[in-house]
Amino acid sequence: MSATAGQAQGERGLAERLGLKPGQVVQEIGWDEDVEDELRESIEDLTGNELLDEDSYDVVDVVLLWWRDGDGDLFDALTSAMRVLADGGQIWLLTPKAGRDNHVEPSDIGEDATTAGLSQTSSISAAPDWSGTRLVPPKGRR
Repeated sequence: MSATAGQAQGERGLAERLGLKPGQVVQEIGWDEDVEDELRESIEDLTGNELLDEDSYDVVDVVLLWWRDGDGDLFDALTSAMRVLADGGQIWLLTPKAGRDNHVEPSDIGEDATTAGLSQTSSISAAPDWSGTRLVPPKGRR
């Protein structure tokens, strides 16, 4: 395997760790210059679709929500993100890892997600500086 092919597989692996599949539509909310571009590119490569921006009102399979301490009200952001989710959709909440600037406490994530009616199903290391928390609506909503 060439270095380029290996690199492409590694990048694709980032999106696969999020459980994404080819053909899925992903909306990105909260982009800023500190986001992990390699993760974003891997999502586009795997799904075959460009990421929709936060102004899109299309129904999506996944919302990628970059969130930092100080970004505002997480409950409101999660509630807004749920409006565009297709049945069976999910939100990947990406927050700076512990020890990084603007880290969000897991207890805050859990409290706001529960209040918004979401269940936390898994957490991963999504990128060198970012943790990912998978949130899903209740089964009746999905």
